[in-house]
Amino acid sequence: MASSGVNLLRWSALVFGVFYGFSHQNAIHSRDKAAASQHEWDRKAQIIDQAKAEWKKRNEPSSGKGNGVISDPENPKFDLEAYLNDVHARNSSG
Repeated sequence: MASSGVNLLRWSALVFGVFYGFSHQNAIHSRDKAAASQHEWDRKAQIIDQAKAEWKKRNEPSSGKGNGVISDPENPKFDLEAYLNDVHARNSSG
């Protein structure tokens, strides 16, 4: 028969192992959950950046015309009259 000291050691090791396994599993789960959350955030940010680039591409005037009219009102060299004449000419021609 095993002495009571050995039984105490066995039960202590068992309890410690169960506690360690539980805490380690929680750490793994929370790390995976954080990684999944970060991946989802990055995916959404990529979609937003892609949508911004597409919007910018669609809303910028085509550079093939070469008329030199600045269409950005924030630009210090922006000329409203030249811009309106350009818009009128584009709408009238096509």
